[in-house]
Amino acid sequence: MKITVVGTGYVGLVSGTCFAESGNEVTCIDINEEKVKKMKAGQIPIYEPGLETLFKRNIKAGRLKFSTDLQEGVNFGEIIFLALPTPEDEDGSADLSYVKDVAARIGEIMEQNPESEYKIIVNKSTVPVGTAEIVTNILKERTGKDFDVVSNPEFLREGFAVDDFMKPERIIIGTESKRAGEKMTELYEPFVRSGNPIIMMDPRSAEITKYAANSFLALKITFMNEIANFAEKVGADVDKIRIGMGSDSRIGKRFLFPGIGYGGSCFPKDVKALYKTGLEYQHEFKLLKSVIEVNDRQKTVLIPKMKAYLGDLKGKKIAIWGLSFKPETDDIREAPALYMIDELLKEGAELTVFDPEAMDNVRQKYGKRLNYATGLYEALNEANALIISTEWNVFRTPDFEEMKKRLNRPVIFDGRNLYKPERMQDLGFDYISIGRKPVKIPRKLWKEF
Repeated sequence: MKITVVGTGYVGLVSGTCFAESGNEVTCIDINEEKVKKMKAGQIPIYEPGLETLFKRNIKAGRLKFSTDLQEGVNFGEIIFLALPTPEDEDGSADLSYVKDVAARIGEIMEQNPESEYKIIVNKSTVPVGTAEIVTNILKERTGKDFDVVSNPEFLREGFAVDDFMKPERIIIGTESKRAGEKMTELYEPFVRSGNPIIMMDPRSAEITKYAANSFLALKITFMNEIANFAEKVGADVDKIRIGMGSDSRIGKRFLFPGIGYGGSCFPKDVKALYKTGLEYQHEFKLLKSVIEVNDRQKTVLIPKMKAYLGDLKGKKIAIWGLSFKPETDDIREAPALYMIDELLKEGAELTVFDPEAMDNVRQKYGKRLNYATGLYEALNEANALIISTEWNVFRTPDFEEMKKRLNRPVIFDGRNLYKPERMQDLGFDYISIGRKPVKIPRKLWKEF
């Protein structure tokens, strides 16, 4: 098939590349001329494991092309995917201005082309309920040509996006058009040969499905963080609680790891957008309101513990391992590390940071306000404490003796519970984590943690 993908952000680039990998001809459209120039030259603009190989292979094969010309893309594609930004507005709602503007241009281009045939316009972005109808109305105002609008939400995990796209657990297709449904099924059948379902539903249900799925996962994470905070107060061990809960098949093991909150481009924005959309329909998601509040608080839960341990943070040298919102990505959007950095800078701390992939993005945001280490051990030099905020594999089995040599005092504030407290005690570290008893901290100070 001939596929056009409008927008080469995370979702658009992964989708376009993977569609090309399955034999389709794909043209990706983006307004950023410099970005398009680099992609044409084979330079991938994001870090995602496994993507670069497919990206370069399909460019070389001529199946994956890039352009800034929307008219070229609209005239080319049988199916046009909108993978556009839907940023969080000031009130928490999703900003649909990009989607609306592109939909209007697509309608005008279709109308101006006398040879324009039936098109399927697909909302691939995460969009509020009713967006398919909005796009349909915008197109109808500008063209009399034949088209259908489909809601096809993505379920890609950063760090695993290629596998998620090539071997999806399910495909959601929101349409009431038999013609569009059959065409979309044909497109996706090569990806579900193992028998995973292609689920057809109306567009509004498809739109809500994506928000509901992400909000439920955010709820699981947040609930576990609340349990962790309570476990600290009563002297329990959240790791044991997590294992006990996860062994129940009705609950499952995933998304029960406590920490310093969720971040990224999806969970924070989607939870807020669903909450805001509910208010627009006179329905308050009280549960989601609590999720938002707890997660915001959780991102800086280590700061009071650091103050209790170190005293005044002004002038204190603090090392931070992990800047991306999760491992295997360079994405720092809503990363808990950034919230801690902001608070520590306000306190006057001197920060040295390290991340395997996200350093350039953080440097663009903070400039000279931070010190940037070239390696994980260099970040520890003369530091009064180490914060771990992202669970990169490289942090899981470090040289602890080397760490002790470089730190002014062997103390770790672990926001991802990477290490076993018993081992840290044997190694001679002061160790403060989430939902577990602090190590080598006098019992009289436990209440501070």
